[in-house]
Parts: sequence; structure tokens; C-alpha cells
Amino acid sequence: MKKISTVEEFEQVVKENNRFLFLKHSTTCPISAAGHEAFSAFASSHEDIPSYYLHVQDSRDVSNYIAETYEVKHESPQALLFEDGKVKWHASHWNINEDELAKNVAH
Repeated sequence: MKKISTVEEFEQVVKENNRFLFLKHSTTCPISAAGHEAFSAFASSHEDIPSYYLHVQDSRDVSNYIAETYEVKHESPQALLFEDGKVKWHASHWNINEDELAKNVAH
């Protein structure tokens, strides 16, 4: 998993990856901590799909950019699957778990 901090870094990820996972993570929320843990575990066991994340507190502009550009209401934590330059699937809060990720992401 690679941390993204700027809109430019995020745009580069979109350009370089046809399919990838992204997590918006709050460093102060226990629900977000659980989502981050599940997302990290899934990413570690599914290295075939690139995975990225941001800390909402540090990168609010990137989080807002994603919400506005891809028309997905901002939530935190929030997992998103991007495919062909679009959000194919997204989940938030307790719906970010390994089972849901596997069901919606893994091939």
C-alpha cells in the first residue's frame, strides 16, 4: 500500500493503473482504524491489485477532489475500487472488511 498526499499523485495513479483500490482513512477514528486494518490485510494478500490510501486530515484536498471528480459522497473511512477511470464500487465504515472487499474486488 502506498500513501498518496497530493492531487497530482492521485492523478498519476489513475493514469498508471487501469484498476486499483483506494482508502480514505481518518487517523482519529476507531472505526476508520478497523477499516484500515481490514483494507491493509486484504491488500497484503491480494498484491495483484495496486492499493493506495490517504489520511483525510493531511490530504483533505485530495479527498474532496475524489468526491467531486468521481461524484462519490465523501465518507471516512471509505474504500473505493477504481476501474477504467471510474469508481466501480465503494463502501464505508463497517462495510470495509475483508469479506466485502473479496466479494466486490477480487477476481
